[in-house]
Amino acid sequence: MKTLPTTPIPFAKMNGAGNDFILIDNRRGEIGPEAAELARRVCHRRLAVGADGLILIEPSESADFAWRFFNSDGSLAEMCGNGARCAARFAHLHGIAGPTMRFETLAGLIRAELRGNEVAVGITPPLLVGLDVALAVSTGTLRVDCLDTGVPHAVVFVDDPAAVDVRALGREIRFHRRFAPAGTNVNFAGVKEPGRLALRTYERGVEDETLACGTGATAAALAAARRFGWASPVSVDTASGRRLTVSFVVDGDGFRDPWLQGDARLACSGLLSPEAWAD
Repeated sequence: MKTLPTTPIPFAKMNGAGNDFILIDNRRGEIGPEAAELARRVCHRRLAVGADGLILIEPSESADFAWRFFNSDGSLAEMCGNGARCAARFAHLHGIAGPTMRFETLAGLIRAELRGNEVAVGITPPLLVGLDVALAVSTGTLRVDCLDTGVPHAVVFVDDPAAVDVRALGREIRFHRRFAPAGTNVNFAGVKEPGRLALRTYERGVEDETLACGTGATAAALAAARRFGWASPVSVDTASGRRLTVSFVVDGDGFRDPWLQGDARLACSGLLSPEAWAD
């Protein structure tokens, strides 16, 4: 394991629709290859600050900044919609970028805009991997829509997301052989009214239900638009009670230019003590 930092680290704790993150300005490169292990330790909810992920803001030669995003288990992720909104607001608060910006992720260049009290991010072009796929699970056969909105998602439409055992069924689908070897995020969506969904998500890398998932909300909204013929925008009520809005352009049998809008709240800022990641 690479040597972890030995001095306190300035940080901010933010959340988008209840999906929470630790953000660090790493433009000077103090945190290097040890970042994955640092993420695993500081994201622990009982032994440290606790979060769904760690975001490092880093320099870029082609955009306002770049990021490295780590899930709470230390795995490196390509994209995170709620994390992207928090990163954009963090960058604006710290003078790294203006109210409109672009930043580098493993999923490509992401556009972001501050819109009043909310932040909108342009999601990478979605891929409709498989629609109405029959998936055999322990409870029977499910019909699943598979999309990639920067990271892979399976969307299952159910009568009542509140009645689903998200942790058990979500984990079974996440590790299903159909999605091997990388696995998938899993979303359970219910129609509240035309153009509005309720959503619960099991997130790969967190390995549990989270209060919201931005790329999952985007995937569910696009799947609903395809299934039910809904027009843009689609509202998504998350498990936190906060709402996300997904807008898009219908392009033949697919979609383009999806945007995800919602809150990006600063909860606190301060110094991470080395005791938070000490053995």
